[in-house]
Order: sequence, then C-alpha cells, then structure tokens
Amino acid sequence: MEMEINLENLPFDLDFHPSSPIVATGLINGRLLLHRYSEDLQLQRLFKIRVHRKSCRAVRFVNSGSVILTASPDRSILATDVETGKEIARLEKAHRAAVNRLVNLTETTIASGDDEGCIKVWDTRQRACCNSFEADEDLVSETTYISDMTYVPDSMQLLASSGDGTLSLCSLRKNKVQTRSEFAEDALLSVVTMKNGRKVVCGAESGAMLLYSWGHLEDCSDRFLGHSQSVDKLLKLDEDTVISGSDDGLIRLVGILPNKIIRPLAEHAEYPIEGLAFSHDRKYLGSISHDQMLKLWDLQELLDSKQDASSSQMVEAESDNDEMDTDPLPGNKRKRTSKGQNTTSAADFFADMDDS
Repeated sequence: MEMEINLENLPFDLDFHPSSPIVATGLINGRLLLHRYSEDLQLQRLFKIRVHRKSCRAVRFVNSGSVILTASPDRSILATDVETGKEIARLEKAHRAAVNRLVNLTETTIASGDDEGCIKVWDTRQRACCNSFEADEDLVSETTYISDMTYVPDSMQLLASSGDGTLSLCSLRKNKVQTRSEFAEDALLSVVTMKNGRKVVCGAESGAMLLYSWGHLEDCSDRFLGHSQSVDKLLKLDEDTVISGSDDGLIRLVGILPNKIIRPLAEHAEYPIEGLAFSHDRKYLGSISHDQMLKLWDLQELLDSKQDASSSQMVEAESDNDEMDTDPLPGNKRKRTSKGQNTTSAADFFADMDDS
C-alpha cells in the first residue's frame, strides 16, 4: 500500500511534521510544497510557494511544527508559517557558501551545513549562531560539501559526512572539531549511528558502506559492498538495521554486523533516491527521487512483505583492514553556486520566528 504524487520538479529534501500527517518537500525550482496525507491513501496539497531564488535543498520543521525552515544555494535560510504559508523571516547570508543540509538537534537548536564544509548551530532562544565549525581552508575544494549530519544527544556531538571523503565529529560543548577522519578516497554521502552508538555507518559514492568504531573515527574498521551504485541516503530503522536509498532507484533493508543486504523494500524505477524519512508515528516511510515522485509507503507492510523470499544476500566485509580497494572518486554531485546579499541578522531572524 502506498501513496504517491508527482511533484512536477526534481525534489531535493523531505521532512514530516512532528505530530500531524503533513509532509514537506523542497524542489529544484526553489518551491516548497506541503501535503496532508490520510488513511484513505490520499495526498492533499496544502500549499506550493516560491521560497528561494535558487533551489530549495533542505527542509525541516521546527518550533513543534509551527514553522518550517528551508535552505538554499543562495545562502539563505527562510522561516515559513506552516498554517498560512507566509514568510516569517529570512536570514540572508547565513553561510559564506551554498547551504546544503539542515538537521534538527534539540527543540531549540538546528544545524546547517554548506558546500565549503562549514557547519553552524543555531539557537532559537538566544537568536544567534552558537557554534561554528570550519573546514581547513587549505583543504576546501568542490568536494568539501557537507553531505549529511547526525546528532549524538548523550555527548552533545555532531557527526558530519563530507564529499571529500572525511567524517567529522564536532563537540557542541567545546565548540571545536574533535576528530576528523582520514580521507576515504570515496565521497561520503550519508551517515547514521548504530549498535547503541558504538558504530558509525556511512554510505559512499562507490556503492560501499563504511563502518567506523566510536572512539576510533580516524579510519574505517569495516567496509562492505552490495549496492550497485552510490548509497545516497541512510535512515536508521533500529540499532541493527538501516534503510538505504541508492542511485539505482532501490530502497533496501540492510543489516549491520553481520553486514548483509537483507532485501529490497521499494523502488523508484531506476531513478536515484534523493531523500528518505519516517512519518512522526513511523507508520509511513517517505521517499523522493529523480522521477519527481513523492511516495509514502506503509512501513509495516514493507517489512512484513517477502518474508518467505530466499535467504538474505550475505556480503563479505573487510574487518579492521586499513588497505581498502575503493573505486576512483567521481566528480562532485553538487553544484556550487553564487552568493547572496546580507539583509537580516540572526537575532532578528529568530526574533521574528518567536513572534509568529
């Protein structure tokens, strides 16, 4: 059972409302779409608005779902009222480079990552940027972009994967990059923590999945193949299982230690998967792809289906092996873009959000 709708343009990101049956998508043409979904398999569009001059690369609900933030290569972050669709505040020049990712940290903090490897943490109570983590200026290139981030709340640390093949661990308490891994010779596109925080798993552009041990993030300890093309998205299902979205259009269920491709779950034909997310009640798995479709899949049906299929495909892993056979690094998948103009301070931006 699934719901789907043609977004009519390439989507870059999606996010579910934290308590209501609403899903947001950001499109390549700078538009933000909100849809309400229902048990009768219907998707109702709530609004479609132009939020950025350039593409809308990232979308995240904040303030208990009353506001949605979007980010763009024009370097701006925009706050939009979810009920009315009206602009609340716009922070121009939020970064020096194109903003590529937004991730919720706590109820009052969010993180943004850009195309030059810079990460900023914003505190909506203090109405300011409270942490900033810069990439080494000597290493900044077209592949330095922040591809994904995941928050580790127990230690107040932020993990970030980069297109240059590095994994960074940022401490919010100490306001510094604590650890940066060696170059993996493979663009890292997605990152999750597994095994109760003991393992960090990254999806790579070659189709490999790289495993790092917590406390030893300088180099990966395990690496296994199984995806025919790049592993663009990872979504943690539980401590032992992750859902992957690949450039070949397949959504797979993947086991971690033992490492195995358990089975395909769903697909977008042969179109690359651009985003994966769970609904607030984890009833639905949302996916977007280069086929311009938004699909909502009944998660339990996906997991229950094909249980009688043949045994899982086991994939050999290179455990604790420093000599990795990796494919040559392809070109940067993201385009770097021109910069915008500064018109709003961070304090005013978050003050306007509070006033809404």
